[in-house]
Amino acid sequence: MIPEPGLLDAGRATELVTAAGRPTPDFREKLRRIPNARNAAAVLAVYAQTIAIVVLAVRLDNWFAWVAAFILMGRAHAQFAALMHEAAHRLLFRNRKINDFVGRWLLGFPSFTPTDAYRRGHMAHHRDEFGPDEPDIPLYRGYPIGRDSMRRKLVRDATGRTGWKLFKGLLSAVRSESAPIRFQAHAIVASQLILVAIGIALGHPWVYFILWLAPYLTVWRVINRLRSIAEHGGMQRSKDRRLTTHTVRQSPISRFFVVPFHIGWHLAHHVDAGVPMAHLPKLHAELRNSGYVVDGLEYRSYTSLWRKLASATRAGG
Repeated sequence: MIPEPGLLDAGRATELVTAAGRPTPDFREKLRRIPNARNAAAVLAVYAQTIAIVVLAVRLDNWFAWVAAFILMGRAHAQFAALMHEAAHRLLFRNRKINDFVGRWLLGFPSFTPTDAYRRGHMAHHRDEFGPDEPDIPLYRGYPIGRDSMRRKLVRDATGRTGWKLFKGLLSAVRSESAPIRFQAHAIVASQLILVAIGIALGHPWVYFILWLAPYLTVWRVINRLRSIAEHGGMQRSKDRRLTTHTVRQSPISRFFVVPFHIGWHLAHHVDAGVPMAHLPKLHAELRNSGYVVDGLEYRSYTSLWRKLASATRAGG
């Protein structure tokens, strides 16, 4: 999975990036401008889509509508997670109080994420990928693995076993000795109770469980694993981000289901974690232009990368 040394030759310095792939000061300043209006529209759009999916499923009330809604609500969790990730980087809104409020109360807590705890762990991830304090190692260590092992992992995700294990950990945090952890766990529980109460008030008490909790425990777990291993699976600790992070060509289908809001430009994100997602395509394009990213380094699709991640002859877990 590690790129061949010949693919890691330093790119050439341009007016916009250095040979090491870092944006030059003027370009970096432009890239780091937070698009307030665009991000506000994204948050509103995610809520509008989520509500529309629920309303259509209830009104149509047939098996196809419920199955389609179930799958699309897994995608909705991916959208909530992407925008929460942006807020965790404090790149969602320029005003820090607004950024943190939206990141916690409108994105993180409703989608079962303790945003502040996520931020602390995620910053450790960016400081030293695959380092001793890396919080996400369980998601992508040990790759490539065998096809049978990959199948077992995805089946555990799809059947809710992975999600239930994580959910029990979240519930146990309600009794944590740490006041900040306990507060966030209580806030998540309160957010879920509000959603349940809305369903009851509208005369559909089971909608929350069928179209919010269950997709979180199943469809979202599959999406999250596939996205995570496509970001770092099979890579290694290094100061060269091309050895820690994959880069994959983005397609409309992958952006729709797995990597919304340009979060799929992950190598560019790790080159400069202060660049909002909306501007990552610009940075990626310049990394390509400079030769820092070459054709042989970039996977043509997520499917081709997932195949390679499941190409080992050993079985694994």
